[in-house]
Amino acid sequence: MVPTVDRRGAMAASSDAGADLASRFVSLFAETPRIYRAPGRVNLIGEHTDYNEGFVLPAALTMACWVAGSPRPDAKLIVHSENFNERITGPGGARAGGWADYVRGVALALKAAGHQVSGATLLVRGDVPMGAGLGSSASLEVAVASALLDLSGVRMDPIELARICQRAENEFVGARCGIMDQFVACHARAGTALRLDCRSLEYGLVPVPPYVRLVACNTMVRHRLAEGEYNRRRAECEASVLRVASITPGMRSLRDVDPAWLDAHGHEIPDRLLRRARHVVTENVRVLEAAEALGRHDLGAVGVLMADSHRSLRDDFEVSCPELDLMTDLARAVPGVFGARMTGGGFGGSTVNLVHEDAVDELCRHVATKYERETGRRPDIYATQAGDGAGRVMVES
Repeated sequence: MVPTVDRRGAMAASSDAGADLASRFVSLFAETPRIYRAPGRVNLIGEHTDYNEGFVLPAALTMACWVAGSPRPDAKLIVHSENFNERITGPGGARAGGWADYVRGVALALKAAGHQVSGATLLVRGDVPMGAGLGSSASLEVAVASALLDLSGVRMDPIELARICQRAENEFVGARCGIMDQFVACHARAGTALRLDCRSLEYGLVPVPPYVRLVACNTMVRHRLAEGEYNRRRAECEASVLRVASITPGMRSLRDVDPAWLDAHGHEIPDRLLRRARHVVTENVRVLEAAEALGRHDLGAVGVLMADSHRSLRDDFEVSCPELDLMTDLARAVPGVFGARMTGGGFGGSTVNLVHEDAVDELCRHVATKYERETGRRPDIYATQAGDGAGRVMVES
């Protein structure tokens, strides 16, 4: 079973969202449901390091995927999406390239792992924007998995839950993502960022100062991580590891490489693979330094590291785009913005900004006006705080 999270008080809006979804479920299926929630995420720093067994520093958002569900006496899985006004019956079915793949993938991954989940009727609603680099797929996976397990009376360690959801995305959906998004969706706590070692899965919670807001700015340039460049970057990282291991046997991932090794041996690696490796190696260092700086409330140091991260993603890993570069430049020009960089897989999506609460309105105004003037696109901007991880939500009837 998943933990019950009380989201009243400061989370009153979330409680209202749960109550609204419950009411909708009753109108569709004439049953009283249980309610589950899993958040999106923003990654403060540590991009493309998770699948290289490195370090990341994400935080959960207050935006989330919601699932209302009730058990069924048969083995059927019936899922209705409010966002798409579509309904599927499972758990089987061919991959179709849409939201249903994540649901079917989770159901099949649970079964493959030997977990006997019963049939269920689910109603899904998400407010994490899709294609924006904010973890919408992981929030859907974790919310659905949480519902299926709890409705079946199955208890599961959150780490195993994250692994199964990652497996669903890797093996059924076809996106070779690391475990970061699913892990933070399961383990996050309000008011903190999560420093995660993606090799050992050891983690710690780093308090975010209460006056700091997380602002995600969506470039409105869509990406599809299951296709093309994301998987290519992962393959390039794997190729760079093979070159590293041919020089120094025993190194099995870019996590094992440090900047001094690259300085000494980088000339033996093809330039493109060297640049991919250099980003990952230096990004791991930046994550550890940023976690320490955030813990001592040195937001200036965090901002410098975020800027260095963006440059590395742009120049060495080549996953930025002109819109992301413009968005970060616009944000950094606003007083009260501690740091800005692209977040997520890249090739579009969003930037993450650490902002003093008093500067949020000016940041939103400045970025929205200037970005639309330069690109012709009106950006979506989400001002939020670090939120809680997944759980069952108690709503008032």
